[in-house]
Amino acid sequence: MSRMISVAHLTAIELAPPAFIRAAAKAGFDAVGLRLRRVTPTSPAYPLMEDRAAMAETKSALAETGLAVHDIEFVMIEPELDIATLDPLLDAGAELGARELITAPYDPDLARLADTLGALAERAEARGLGVSLEFFPWAVVPDLAAALALAAQAGPGVGVLADSLHFDRSGSSREALTLAEPGRLRFAHLSDAPVEPSYSREALLHTAREARLPPGEGQIDLARFLKALPEGLPLGVEVPMDAHTAAHGPEATLTLAAAATRALLAEVFGPGDKAQSGAPGRPTEQERPE
Repeated sequence: MSRMISVAHLTAIELAPPAFIRAAAKAGFDAVGLRLRRVTPTSPAYPLMEDRAAMAETKSALAETGLAVHDIEFVMIEPELDIATLDPLLDAGAELGARELITAPYDPDLARLADTLGALAERAEARGLGVSLEFFPWAVVPDLAAALALAAQAGPGVGVLADSLHFDRSGSSREALTLAEPGRLRFAHLSDAPVEPSYSREALLHTAREARLPPGEGQIDLARFLKALPEGLPLGVEVPMDAHTAAHGPEATLTLAAAATRALLAEVFGPGDKAQSGAPGRPTEQERPE
């Protein structure tokens, strides 16, 4: 099976884009997602659209490594959002060769939210970008079924991003994945975590932003999730592990996430999966840094 394996910037958000790209290439990823807009006051972003020197350095790192930019992130769709202000972001995504812009649902008026997404998708399409809506169990679009319904209302230019962590913790169904209309699922995010009977909002946010596990090292049924996705769908590994990164550095976190992903894909799909070519297996307890 041939698929693109990218890594989300949140996995090593401490690294500016050029260093992140080089570290991701060394770990064995095919592509990266870049965070160009700030999400929280405590998490950095790298607005390349405002810094031509940083943009040039980033493009140089891409050329040097051969990596692609799969997606840029992310836009919180809020009630007062003026999508015209996003044109520089879209232009930067196009300059980087990105495929998708990730958006997040933070407008409680779902009809207006759908209209905004549809209009944003038109502006993005003019630049060769798709728009994907990510759902979160704490947001106004909390699960896969709700996200697919909203995307259908927004129009054909809007896709849905299924993240395995949010998929599991929202109670989304495998059947919703398998029944999604063709082209609506553009890529998926992959990570792992413990599974609990219920979660507080604080616990959901903490795990999502700081304390995920490499694929295959938690309790989420990732094999079932992966087998329900369209064949060959691109995957973005999103594994922020703040404690591990603080102890060992972001490069080690990227290496660990890449090795675990390759091993999981080999287990689920067999060694013929593209992501396994020449790749090491999952680290043993002796090999894994503590």
